[in-house]
Amino acid sequence: MKLIKLVYLAHGWSLGIKGKPLIADSVQAWKYGPVIQSLYREFKQYGNAPVTSLATDFDGIPEVPDGSPEIPLLDKVWEAYSSLTAMQLSSLTHEKGSPWHKTWHDAGGRQEMGAIIPNEVIKEYYRDKASHGKS
Repeated sequence: MKLIKLVYLAHGWSLGIKGKPLIADSVQAWKYGPVIQSLYREFKQYGNAPVTSLATDFDGIPEVPDGSPEIPLLDKVWEAYSSLTAMQLSSLTHEKGSPWHKTWHDAGGRQEMGAIIPNEVIKEYYRDKASHGKS
């Protein structure tokens, strides 16, 4: 869960700050928060245990090579959020007004398995957070 939340947060900040998605996959509103389904499928075997292998079979999350312009953003996300537990990260993504909350509660996501959280909603939320200096 922590890995999924960290990737989601990096994607959100990329949309909010740079105006472009970090990942090609859509983000879905599941009961326990935003989920990138391909990432979930790739690593679900680990459950709550540490992930000990690299992804082998998905295209939705591109490799970020050394020197990539995304590295500073990823470093900042890691710096800001890596010390939080999976449950703390989940709580952050569940805040009232968050993209997950809007999709799950306000747009009927609970009734639709795998409801997509639109990138535009994510972008607006993180752009607003960035403009107010919130992490």
